[in-house]
Amino acid sequence: MNDATPAEGLDLFALPLGGVLQAAHEAILMVDEGQQVVALNPAAQRIFGCSAAQALGRPLADFLPSRQRGLHEQLVRDWSAASADEHAVRAHRQVVALRADGREFPAEVWLSGVDVAGPQGTRRFVAALLRDLSGERGLQDELRRLQQRLRAVFELAPVALWIADSDRIVFANRAAARLLGDAHPLVGESVYSLLQPESHAALREQVTGVLAGGHGMGQVQGRLARPDGQAREVEIALAALPDHGRTTVQMVVADVTRQRAEAREARRLQRRLRQLSVSVMEAREDERRRIARELHDELGQRLTALKMELSSRSGGGSRLPAMLAMLDETVAALRRIAADLRPLMLDDLGLNAAIEWLAIEASRRLGIRVQVDLDEVPEVDERVAIALYRMVQEALTNVARHARAGHASVQLRRRDDGLHLSVHDDGVGFPERALQREGRWGLLGMRERAELLGGRLEIDNPPGGGARVRVHLPPAYDTQAAAAADDEPWPTP
Repeated sequence: MNDATPAEGLDLFALPLGGVLQAAHEAILMVDEGQQVVALNPAAQRIFGCSAAQALGRPLADFLPSRQRGLHEQLVRDWSAASADEHAVRAHRQVVALRADGREFPAEVWLSGVDVAGPQGTRRFVAALLRDLSGERGLQDELRRLQQRLRAVFELAPVALWIADSDRIVFANRAAARLLGDAHPLVGESVYSLLQPESHAALREQVTGVLAGGHGMGQVQGRLARPDGQAREVEIALAALPDHGRTTVQMVVADVTRQRAEAREARRLQRRLRQLSVSVMEAREDERRRIARELHDELGQRLTALKMELSSRSGGGSRLPAMLAMLDETVAALRRIAADLRPLMLDDLGLNAAIEWLAIEASRRLGIRVQVDLDEVPEVDERVAIALYRMVQEALTNVARHARAGHASVQLRRRDDGLHLSVHDDGVGFPERALQREGRWGLLGMRERAELLGGRLEIDNPPGGGARVRVHLPPAYDTQAAAAADDEPWPTP
């Protein structure tokens, strides 16, 4: 600015003030009493896009849009005429300025009076410190656009979402309004006033946890109380929002009323099916008992009487011994069929005797050695006895068909937590996911029998080889109670 022309014989840059103007990073422009530009520093030249020679001596109005020149000139005059106490109030303004190429830009202006002593006495100048706001305005506009887009994303999200500061809702999207009823005012409400009391403690615990940074996201299940009296079952996923003083939480609220209702209906149908299965099994066992009794008592007695009649006859000739042998084989086959249908020993002598007889028959008929180790079991419900007998029967049949084993063991233990049955063989073991394979109806039937009594069935290939079936039945052998407690079924092995 060495080419700056003096204003009315006064060279401001020849004064000590000139060094301050030159060194300042902020744009500084000075005008005299007539609002003529008498000085501007390099920063001001860059903002306005002109050199000092182009700016000095020109009226202030040339640096302002025509529509605002009168207003700015009046502001400068008012400031010059104001008292020292009023200067602080009038000093700061936001204005629109004009570059040399005609482009407008927003700016902040701070006004200050400068008294300069000269040959003609002390003169008053007005210094204006300017800050170009065009870059900041662009960032602010971009920020507003991003905020609008983000708000639109939240607003149009299909799932209900609200943001709570402490426990008060400060933002809620349209889906949240629909969930609670469009007429329900959500902003300003306490989140706890929207939820039924039984879930308040869990929600407070999760909010405290996410705000403390203990875990990234929490989840709460509860019921929303709508103004129309309806209750909606919801799952709330919540996470703390960063940079909000550890008080602000975002909550995503999923309406699971329909899914829960469908799950309850599915469990109800499952209980009905299990009750039907119990009924079918009991009817089948009753029919087997009846047929076995008739075979044993009626047909067996008749065959025995026939044998006695034939034995008492004399002179039967050479065919009589063969007829008696055939009759013995028929009686044995009849007894075996009757036992398979319903072991009368189970009714007459109890569960342990029936399992021991079953092991003996399995050894004889299946060609494997079966070892039995049974605790003394007190009187149990008939359904439990039948179920355990049938599961041992099916397990031994499975060993004979698939295991290629030479030895099997049956173990029954009585513990405080119920009865534990185990059938172990030394064969090839179960294939992977055996219970999910097609055609494994025997294993599935065993699992169904166990679950109908509130128990569980597990299969595995233990260390040392072979396959193992384990059944646990709890102390309470109440089929109806087990079906009613089906909300938490045993896991599928």
